[in-house]
Formats: sequence, structure tokens, C-alpha cells
Amino acid sequence: MLHVANWIPPFQLGTLSLRNWVLGPQFPLLLQSQKDLEILDISNTGISSPMPESFVTSFSYLLFLNMSNNHIRGPLTFSGIPATLEFIDISSNGFWGSLHPLLCSSGVTSMLFLNLGNNNLSGDIPECWEKWPMLEFLNLENNSLSGEIPRTLGSLRLQYINMRGNKISGRLHSSLMNLTELDVLELGRNELTGSIPTWIGTKVTRLRILNLRSNRFDGNIPNELCHIRHIQILDLAHNNLSGNIPICFNNFSILSGIESNLGDDFAYVSIVARERPIAGDHCNNLTGYIPIELMSLLELTSLNLSRNQLSGSIPEKIGNMKELISLDLSVNRLSGELPMSLSSLHFLSSFNVSFNNLTGIIPTGTQLQSFTESSFFGNKLCGAPLTKTNGCELVKAASHTIGEKKEDDGADWGLIVSMVVGFVCGFWMIMGPLIVRRSWRIHILVS
Repeated sequence: MLHVANWIPPFQLGTLSLRNWVLGPQFPLLLQSQKDLEILDISNTGISSPMPESFVTSFSYLLFLNMSNNHIRGPLTFSGIPATLEFIDISSNGFWGSLHPLLCSSGVTSMLFLNLGNNNLSGDIPECWEKWPMLEFLNLENNSLSGEIPRTLGSLRLQYINMRGNKISGRLHSSLMNLTELDVLELGRNELTGSIPTWIGTKVTRLRILNLRSNRFDGNIPNELCHIRHIQILDLAHNNLSGNIPICFNNFSILSGIESNLGDDFAYVSIVARERPIAGDHCNNLTGYIPIELMSLLELTSLNLSRNQLSGSIPEKIGNMKELISLDLSVNRLSGELPMSLSSLHFLSSFNVSFNNLTGIIPTGTQLQSFTESSFFGNKLCGAPLTKTNGCELVKAASHTIGEKKEDDGADWGLIVSMVVGFVCGFWMIMGPLIVRRSWRIHILVS
């Protein structure tokens, strides 16, 4: 523990990094005495007292400021930000109030990174973005911001936008199509309306993450989304979408294995976790067959098409998706027998086909027998792991017995890409970005 609360050092520093030190709860005088700092990192240091009014403005040469993951309280009123600043992260604190004092009265032409996420900010997002012309990273997630997405954002050179978990409403304005360098667009858990714009697929084609979940989008899933060839997370869950699943999803080149170089320059990954349906939540109502084209996405590890109106049989070629770890087709209108090719899914650890119109004997000799009965309820299936035979003894001659699994053929483990296509009303959600510098796990959720 560093006891520096009342210590004023007799020297000046250019760089001060105290991340994860115990400095709080008060703002140490040490920080207020340093006027020549260019880099200051006091993230996760236990500071909880209000920030001194002139704290930020006292640093004339500051380039980098990280005060994230503390408990700093008070209004976001500081203005007069040093013109040299390029990086501000004050996320995960207790700042409250309007964005106007910071965004409209300040403006830093050199600012590249602005993270105000996970605070208590409220009100609209002002149209002051012309003051921030160099901005590339913007995170406003998990506040109480309302109103529409500012049109002036479209004039910036943004690569990352995260506004999920607010109360933002209205339609996606066409000015955003000018963000041609955008890699991440996170707008989940808001109140956005209208159809999903086709320009997302024709203009913003560099996207790797597109999260529109838990809004009020309606209409069909536009085929233009298939032009986003490098997509790695696609989440359209909890909306009012209808129509068929686009068959062109096999255009996603990384997911199909056509391109395996994910790059090391991209640092933000969203982790996907299960969730239960929320009463009164919006549901998609997708119809038609499961496109056989989806079976060509050979790098999938998780496929979720549950809680829709999908019909027809489960494609036999599902066995080609040998990286599958999780498969959920529950609560649809699927019919026919379980494909024998399921025996090829050696990594399958989560499986659910409950509440469909499936018939026949559950293939044996595979890991399907390791799942609980609830994975098969609501069908006319029989055989292990179901305890009721349902007449299986009458059709033993036709049972689908599968022998011992073949030995591993030496598949390349260098890249396991995870995608979730969740056309589900309520099983999946994206939890906050996680900084890594390794290969990506890919998720596609279209619930």
C-alpha cells in the first residue's frame, strides 16, 4: 500500500503510472503537485472522492489520462481540457450529468480515444462532434443517455463506437454511412426503431462487430449484410425481425475458413453468455428452412437458431461444421430425424433440440447420450438418454447406431473461431469489451 495522500514530492515527473496501487479514497496531493505530466494512469486505485475542479486543466502537457475503475463521484463538468490530450478513459466511475460541458465547451482536435462508459451520465448526446475531428474510439456504454444518435458523428474518422445499454431512440441516420473505417458498431440494448439500413452492408463493409440486439428494429434481415465479409460478431437478437435467414451468410469469409488471418491489430472482443427470455421483450419471428449455406461456415463453434418458426429438417451437412461446441435449435417447427452426421461433431458440449416435431431414434454411440433429457423434450424421439422408450423396441432394426468415434485426424488447432447465430428471443447477450492481443473468437448472434 502506498501512503501518499498528503505527500508533496520535491520533483516533477513526465510519466506517472500507479495503476492498481491503493491510493484512495482521497485524491492524493501528489497528483495535484505534478504540473509537467504527459502520461498519468491512476486506474483502479480506490479513489472515491470528487475530482478537484481544476484537476485536469492543471496539466498543460498531458497526452494520456486514465482514471478508470475507481469510484470517483460528481458531475462531468470539467472543461478547458489540455489541447495536447489524445487519450481519456474515465470509465467505470460515478460521474453524472450532461455530456454538454465536456463535449461542447472543450473539444480537443488531437483527441483519438474517449471512454466515458459505465457512469451515470444522462441527457442527449450533443451535436458537437466537429470539435473532435481526430476521434477514432468512442465508448458511451451503460449510461442513461437518450435522444437520437448525432448526425455529426458521421463526419469523424471513427473506428469504434459503443453506445450499448442506454436509452437512445430513433432510426439510424444515413450520415453514419460515411464511417467507412468503422470496425465496431455496438448499439445493443437501446430503443432504436425502423428497419436495419442496407447501407450498413454496402458502405460500412469493414465491420467486424455489429451489435443491434434488444432494440425495436423490424422488417427482414437485409441481404446486404452479407457484404460484410469480415464480420466476427453479428447480434440482431431481441428485435421484431421477420422473414427468412439470408442464405448468403456463407459469404462471411473468415467464418467459412476462406480467410484465417484475423490480424493482431484489433483488441476488443465481446464475450457472449446465455440469458433467459425477459417478460415483455421483443422477439424475432424468422421463418423458412435452415439454409444449407450456413453449413459451409466451417469455423463455427456455436450455432443458435432457437425460438423462431423455422421448419423443415435439420440439414445433413451439419456434420461438416466439425468445430461446433454448442448447437441450439430448440422451440421451432423442425421435423424429420436427427441427422446421422451429428456423430462427426466431436467437440459438441451443449446441445438442445427440444420442442420441435422431430421423430425417430436418437443416434447412439456419440456424445448425444451425455446430454440431459431436457435437450430432447417436446418431440417424438426415443432412445437414450430418454428414459421412456416411446416404442423404440419396435424399431430397433432401424436404430441409428454409430460406432466408436474416429481418432482425431490432426485438425489444425491454431485457430478456433466462435460464432453464434442466435435467432433467439433471449438466450444470448454481449458483455463488455475485453482487451486482448491474440486470435479472435468469433460470435454471430442474429436472434
